Amino acid sequence: MTELLFPLGGRRAWAVWATAVLTYLVTVLHRGSMSVAGLQAAERFDISASALASFTVVQLTVYAAMQVPVGVLLDRYGSKRLLITASGLLFVAQSAFSLVDSYPAALAARAVLGVGDALVFISVLRVVMSWFPALRQPVMSQATGMLGGLGAIMSTVPMAAAFHAFGWTTTFASASVLSLLAGVLVLFLIKDSPYDEPLRRAKPPLHEVKKNLRRAWQEPGTRLGLWTHFTTSFSGSTFGLLWGYPFLVQGQGLAPTTAAAMLIIPVLAGLCYGPLVGRYAAKFPFYRSWIVLAVIAGSVVMWTVVLLWPGRAPLPVLLALIVVQAAGGPGSMLGLDYARTFNPTTRFGAANGMVNTGGFIATLICIGMVGVLLDASSGGAPQAIDDFKFALAFQYVLWAIGTRQILKYRRKARGHLARYNPEAYQALLANEIVPLKG
Repeated sequence: MTELLFPLGGRRAWAVWATAVLTYLVTVLHRGSMSVAGLQAAERFDISASALASFTVVQLTVYAAMQVPVGVLLDRYGSKRLLITASGLLFVAQSAFSLVDSYPAALAARAVLGVGDALVFISVLRVVMSWFPALRQPVMSQATGMLGGLGAIMSTVPMAAAFHAFGWTTTFASASVLSLLAGVLVLFLIKDSPYDEPLRRAKPPLHEVKKNLRRAWQEPGTRLGLWTHFTTSFSGSTFGLLWGYPFLVQGQGLAPTTAAAMLIIPVLAGLCYGPLVGRYAAKFPFYRSWIVLAVIAGSVVMWTVVLLWPGRAPLPVLLALIVVQAAGGPGSMLGLDYARTFNPTTRFGAANGMVNTGGFIATLICIGMVGVLLDASSGGAPQAIDDFKFALAFQYVLWAIGTRQILKYRRKARGHLARYNPEAYQALLANEIVPLKG
């Protein structure tokens, strides 16, 4: 029987968590580094809107494709090794991106960045699950997402200022060093578990890994989490990662400094939404889906107002869009909360990996399609407001598909839990969570 060496939620837990969150913050900075660099990248590599979108599409495609393998690796090797590996890959990717001047080489660098990015978030969530009591995990998960989101702030106004002052190469190269520093901190400060566990963890045989993957996918609660993540996060991610800045500058006619400053707002709004969503999810887990549906409805309503507004929308309307849309980040975290609720601990890595693909698949589809539709609408001319409106209307397709799937798998997840684990279902009805056994 293993011995608890450090109390759950104690000082050591906070130190381990803070180091993991710092690594995630730096990763989010790298992930969003194209948010204010899109126009410079188009000029540097002499590419069209759809080719520009391919930077983020390639990055997110690799990220999404890696999630299930990363989940298996996480269950096998633990958070520390994966976070160290991620820090090394992110350093190499951003360093290379700062130096290359050809489009294919730049795409390859973004692909490597996607691999490093894929290793981080669910590894940090495993830290939360390992080091904090179950009742505090929803709030700590939201706090992880919120504080990691500060990296998105660093990728907007500070990055824009750095591009202006120091240029492309120095800015990206300097950012890459942050991952190297984060990796050193992980090496010395993170421990996978507060329990007395051997350094060499038991490696399950391949047939056991396949069985866990199959069971995680067959669990309707995992698919509910995947579609929750898919539908809540893609709109804000599409806006923040690539198309928000061109939409505000070229489409809405805002000054570049104003547009860059506005990209900070989703992070600040998320700092307000996160604790509310986390506390509600912890107190009323049976009704988490109502938050999810409210988040989706808010984004749909605000985008409808902006897209139907004659010509350019007033600044207060654009601000309202950004604030409402920001709820998608904390809302998407509920998808990962579903993975925790409906799967035993032996399948957390696999289930979280599957769920985490959802939002990134939706985002890469949306980013790619917006680029294609912008090129089709503008015919090669500089994009105007009507071109952006036409292209961004594609979001409704993904909202419709995702909402239908959420309603479908909410019903299936509840029914499956009631049929095969009635005790856990009754606890859920009473707004309590009973850990499932594998």
